[in-house]
Amino acid sequence: MKELVHNGIDHLLDANFPLVKSSRWGLVTNDAALTLEGQPTRTALLNQQYNLQCLYSPEHGLSAQGVDGEAQRHQLDHLTGLKVNSLYGPGFGPELEEVDAVFFDLPDIGVRFYTYIWTLSHLMEACCAQGKKLVVLDRINPLSGQLALAEGPLLDEEALSSFIGRWSMPIRHSLTVGELARYWQATRNMQNLDLEIVPCKGWQRDFFFSDTQMPFVAPSPAINNPKTLLTYPALCFMEGLNLNEGRGTPFPFQQFGAPWVDASFLVTHLQKLHLPGLVFERVAYTPIEGRYQGESCNGALLKVTDPETYRPVTTGLAIIATLWQLYAHHIKEHTYPTHANPSGTGHLALLLGNEELVQGLQQQPESILQNLNHWTNTGNWQQQVAPYLLY
Repeated sequence: MKELVHNGIDHLLDANFPLVKSSRWGLVTNDAALTLEGQPTRTALLNQQYNLQCLYSPEHGLSAQGVDGEAQRHQLDHLTGLKVNSLYGPGFGPELEEVDAVFFDLPDIGVRFYTYIWTLSHLMEACCAQGKKLVVLDRINPLSGQLALAEGPLLDEEALSSFIGRWSMPIRHSLTVGELARYWQATRNMQNLDLEIVPCKGWQRDFFFSDTQMPFVAPSPAINNPKTLLTYPALCFMEGLNLNEGRGTPFPFQQFGAPWVDASFLVTHLQKLHLPGLVFERVAYTPIEGRYQGESCNGALLKVTDPETYRPVTTGLAIIATLWQLYAHHIKEHTYPTHANPSGTGHLALLLGNEELVQGLQQQPESILQNLNHWTNTGNWQQQVAPYLLY
């Protein structure tokens, strides 16, 4: 039987870490950051006599249920009475005058365009510039930490840096947030940052979420099911296209469709690709909100049968290329306005991180399908991050 996995917060509570509890602490967190017993990190720290002065919240707010891409306001926390400073509102980086040190405890789901890691990047810069200690309470990567399973393309940082990808890295990165922090500290001119990582305990790099015995907690509204952890990296690209990505249904990011899709025709072609580790099922549904609200959509549902062989980014690219092959007169890019990108333009390119790939999907989808390994290549990512691994 596998050892019960503890996230950094549980390790901190169980072990005697040499942290000064009386320091004025801030905490970046939300309601998805819980201990194994289901207690919010912020109340667990207060119960351990940490002198919390204020909280900071990311996209989706303290509740972790705010509308995707919608600015979040400052507020008061009803649990603790502490002030909550939004880091997805007036700005993305915090002012830290009222604290001496900051805890960071947010879940990640292992892909470049999930924004909690970029909140961490802004926090690191602020702590470095303002001389504050940063303690990252590490959490598992639910897609596993197997670097051989990382998938590109690497972000073209010069052309496509944004809040869904500031710095060059693959889409599926295979690191924990603590490892990302160590890597960024060394490579982003933050060597002077006073950074400490409280590691997970019992987690191994080959563990997927299903191997951890942890209860599932939704990290954001549309990641509402442990199955979605696996399918989100494949279907998030639909946000940048004129398809419904499953929002407004019980299966966001597990299914996709549009009124102009023939589900049987599409699934037949997708099955011929023999993509490993999953099967496609025909679906028909009517979203109650989001794109094509109230309209009948036809498409496909993804069912992952083997997480070890399944490649989500490869799968996503194959689906888009197939859609462009079959529906060239219907499919097109779509705007996706957010607080970080108010116009919503170029969302597909920002997700993919490579303009050439976007052009290839539109103009030569057959070539993309024949060269998926080229487009998902991660360069020397494994070698770059090797010195900063914790597990």
